[in-house]
Amino acid sequence: MDMELFDTLEHRVESLLLEYASLREENALLREENQRLTREREGFKSRIDAILKKMEGI
Repeated sequence: MDMELFDTLEHRVESLLLEYASLREENALLREENQRLTREREGFKSRIDAILKKMEGI
């Protein structure tokens, strides 16, 4: 009976470690995407600001 409990516990720990690794990978990908989107947003903001400045001169 005790071995069965240890086997179950070991399986659950292994599953949790795999899930943890998967979540860490997903988190890293999401950070990269967030940085890309932030840069993209800043690029759009700069372009919009430049267009608005040109329009102020009209």
